[in-house]
Amino acid sequence: MKILALVTRQKSCQRLIDRSLQLAQSRHGKLSVVHVVQNGENFLGNPEEGAALEYLFDISKQAGADMTVLRSDDVIATITHFVREQAIDVVVLGASPRDRDAFKGKLEKKLPGVEFFVVTADEQ
Repeated sequence: MKILALVTRQKSCQRLIDRSLQLAQSRHGKLSVVHVVQNGENFLGNPEEGAALEYLFDISKQAGADMTVLRSDDVIATITHFVREQAIDVVVLGASPRDRDAFKGKLEKKLPGVEFFVVTADEQ
């Protein structure tokens, strides 16, 4: 069982990694973490990008997961390719404040057979 946590440029992503780790442990799976940055965007979107990147890598390492950072003009296609290439079974992502199910829905259409787990902002 392979589980993938999709993280964004926010330190609150720790809750996604923590919840993904719980899921991986309960299903005896392996956890991976991915962050996709659109080409042309300021990496991690803030002036303290080095510290934020280090934070995400440290949290992933503490969870026993490899973290991959990818650049792309098509985030959905890049995630889809990564999930297929790595034979991911479960994708864990945060609830989107805008277009609540649009992002998840696009991924579900491209990745039939993959289970999706949404972590809300109030979940620990």
